[in-house]
Amino acid sequence: SMYTRQELHEPEKVSLICSLLRQSPPGEFGQVVQDLSALVQDDKLVRQDAARVGACHNKNNFTPIRINGRTVLLTHYNDLGGNRFFDPQDKFSFQFDHLRGVTSKLQLHSVMLDEGELWREALHKGLKAYVSCHFPVGNCCVFKKSLGKRQMFVACIEAHQYQPSNQWNSLWKSDWTFALTPFTTQVTGIFLFQIHYFKDANLHVTVSKSVSETLNVIDQSQFATDFVKFVKAEDTKFHIALLENIQALSEDIWGKNLRRKLPVTRTFMNWNKLLNDQHLNTNISNTEVPP
Repeated sequence: SMYTRQELHEPEKVSLICSLLRQSPPGEFGQVVQDLSALVQDDKLVRQDAARVGACHNKNNFTPIRINGRTVLLTHYNDLGGNRFFDPQDKFSFQFDHLRGVTSKLQLHSVMLDEGELWREALHKGLKAYVSCHFPVGNCCVFKKSLGKRQMFVACIEAHQYQPSNQWNSLWKSDWTFALTPFTTQVTGIFLFQIHYFKDANLHVTVSKSVSETLNVIDQSQFATDFVKFVKAEDTKFHIALLENIQALSEDIWGKNLRRKLPVTRTFMNWNKLLNDQHLNTNISNTEVPP
């Protein structure tokens, strides 16, 4: 068969580039940009689209960055527009280059020290202590947002292990939203766990879950303690459920779904050698290759 190479027009290229960039697994955005630049052979076009898509990628994944020895999460909740973000804890804002990963133009970000801010600081302190103890490498931020006359709070947790040299990357993140209301408040949490394994395979796993609970609101100390207890309990449930499902999936694949029982030798198949041997066999004349 003869195939005619058809050159894509620029709008089609842009659409395809953006689509592939949006699918970048956590921790691999930069590598995808490099690969696309090599494939498309138009570095300027790829970087132009990557700068825009990279902002969404970082905010969706709660990407942590280090500024002055402190960690700040990039999220939709502290986005000021124009690639500027603010740190609610140290009260400053900064500009972030999503393509180069560079911060610049730091300046003070004024925050009214009202009752809501005192609640936010109490929540951050309690959550920070929990994350430091229960995640090998974890980060958190608590943000305060005004919604009409109501003050909303969003607590974000991020923990990742990026190990491209071992051919896998993973991300655990959750956000917890609630309003500051008298007596009780409804807390809603959303978990997202992603892992990408690419050693002799291309395995993507994404697991998400939503939870909700009503908590009592009496004072800052009491609520911060109860909130952290709730987060810890739900984190533990989610973690245990993940382990149980992975174990069940493993047993299902190896024990039931294979058409025939295969010996588990814990050794790797040398596919390159197998293909080379097969290629040699097919080139030998008057030799019938068994199916």
